[in-house]
Amino acid sequence: MEIEELFNRQKIVDMSFFNFSNAITAAYFADKDLNIQKVNANFRAFFPMLGNVIDAHFPNVLKQLGLDDKQIKTFSTGLRKNGHVLIPKIVITVDGKERVFSLLSAKTKDDHFSYLNGVQGQFVDRTDEFELRREREELLEEKIRNREIIEDKTKKLEILANRLAKYLSPQIYESIFAADTDVKQGFARKNLTIFFSDLEGFTDISDGMEPERLAFVINTYLSEMSAIALDCGGTIDKFIGDAILIFFGDPETDGEKEDAVKCAQMALRMRHRIVELQEVWKSHGISKPLVARMGISTGFCTVGNFGSDQRLEYTAFGSPVNLASRLETATPAGTILISEQTYLLIREAAICRDMGEVTPKGFVRPIRTYELEGLKDEGKKILDDMFKIHVGKHVKVSLIEGSTIREAILELKEIQEEFERQLQASTTA
Repeated sequence: MEIEELFNRQKIVDMSFFNFSNAITAAYFADKDLNIQKVNANFRAFFPMLGNVIDAHFPNVLKQLGLDDKQIKTFSTGLRKNGHVLIPKIVITVDGKERVFSLLSAKTKDDHFSYLNGVQGQFVDRTDEFELRREREELLEEKIRNREIIEDKTKKLEILANRLAKYLSPQIYESIFAADTDVKQGFARKNLTIFFSDLEGFTDISDGMEPERLAFVINTYLSEMSAIALDCGGTIDKFIGDAILIFFGDPETDGEKEDAVKCAQMALRMRHRIVELQEVWKSHGISKPLVARMGISTGFCTVGNFGSDQRLEYTAFGSPVNLASRLETATPAGTILISEQTYLLIREAAICRDMGEVTPKGFVRPIRTYELEGLKDEGKKILDDMFKIHVGKHVKVSLIEGSTIREAILELKEIQEEFERQLQASTTA
């Protein structure tokens, strides 16, 4: 007599299934043909729509729970090949709500009780876990989206700021964006040195130019003049065609005397650079030399943001501004005419020639004027800092602003070596 015949089959099955009966998972036991023999209370509670599943074929139960053919095939194949199988995610609708389960099943083997040879398994409810994962993934995705949005907005702001910076002097740009108060509140009365320049006859010359050539000339001129102005610490107020308005003393100042000297340095450097640019413009078909008139005056001005609610402009108002413009108009091309107030501030450093008194348009009293010819002790330094052009028989060399002759020599040696390599390669080819 076999030992299994001595014991009650149902009691043996119940005893073997005891741990599953008390489990918090939905557990089942099926025979070797996958017909369900027993389920625990949680199985019935988890899947009330199944009803009585005793003797039901387990793959059919899986299909009734909503598993697709691929998942059912995975279950059957895994058991047959490996003796166990795990389906990590099964979405089952219970009472109209989706819940997520994992199904772990394994073959059982008992040498004494053949009816215990079958399959035991359990559904683990992982709904809360997957919900937390989903929320975490959504938060991460939202964080990524927010970061991308922030990066995109930052990039757009940088582009906008860079564009805006081209329309403002660096000093004005920094003062506006560093201010804690409304920009419309920024007004002040300051002693400024005002510079005004214009190219003689440029309007007549430009009327006959094609747009591309005109753009090249004016952009080259304004770019070169702006570089010198910023290097000297000037605040570029505005461009009016080929005319330039620059002031010293706001928003940063080194003192009225030093501001005036810097303005004089700038004017002399600009005049020198315009002479050098003649070769560049000539190579682009501008045969008539372009020459600038320059006027400088010093005095108290009201400086700040002026304009409408729609558009503001940081600029200076006052008679010194008008006087600088009148002096520029009155002086011959290629000269720099300064007011007496400016002369008194720079006379120890400047070489000036008394030009007598003039009564500019709009002024009641005559103004004593001086022609700025150069600077004294600082003259050599200024010339050394300027652009330099060397025109030879076969090449033309232009030393860029801020570069030194020594740096230029090193770069020319590198160019020479490269030319020699190319020449050698062409002769051996």
